[in-house]
This record gives sequence, C-alpha cells and structure tokens, in this order.
Amino acid sequence: QVQLVESGGGLVQAGGSLKLSCVVSGRTFVRYPMGWFRQAPGKEREFVAALTSRDNTYYADSVKGRFTISRDIAKNAMYLQMNSLKAEDTAVYSCAAKRSDYEKEYVYWGQGTQVTVSS
Repeated sequence: QVQLVESGGGLVQAGGSLKLSCVVSGRTFVRYPMGWFRQAPGKEREFVAALTSRDNTYYADSVKGRFTISRDIAKNAMYLQMNSLKAEDTAVYSCAAKRSDYEKEYVYWGQGTQVTVSS
C-alpha cells in the first residue's frame, strides 16, 4: 500500500515563497511518476506540475517560471518550490502518484495541505 503525506503549507504574503513536501511510504523502491494538483474553494481541481519516472518535468502555464517540482529518491520525497506567490495560488495542494508513465490516472493521493497567499 502506497501512502503520500504532504506538508509545508501555510500562510504567506504575495510575492513570498513556500516549499511543499510529499513523502512516499509503502513501495518506496518504485520510481513513481508523480504530480501536484490544487483545488481552490468553489473550483475544480487543477494540474500544477508533474514529474515522470525519468524526472522529466511539466508545469501548468499559470505556474511556469515560478514553481519547481523535484524529487529526492534517498528521502522518498517529492517537493514543490513555490516562488513569487500570488493570491490566486491560494488552494489546497495535493500530491499524487501513478503506477507508470503509461497510465493516465493518478491512483495514489495525499490528504492535501492548505496554501493561503494574502494580497
């Protein structure tokens, strides 16, 4: 059973930075394709960033150039460094993992961590 646990959310002023962490437990020897998603109040969940099993990265246009996704295999962790935060980045951020790069669906999800950006 794979479990994902996020941390690092909080309240920050616009223009500030936060770094989210997602620790993977369970089958940790597997280099999962992973991603970050967010959901703001009253809105659909949206894609933020993704990391393939080979560490290729993809970003939503809204965060490109401001957010960086990365992985530390030794710590079984994935990160999302968020810089130049804007009020519209306020949301619950969740990490997710797929079983392989060829699957469309993310099957493992964390519980989410709240990010609030004050303007």
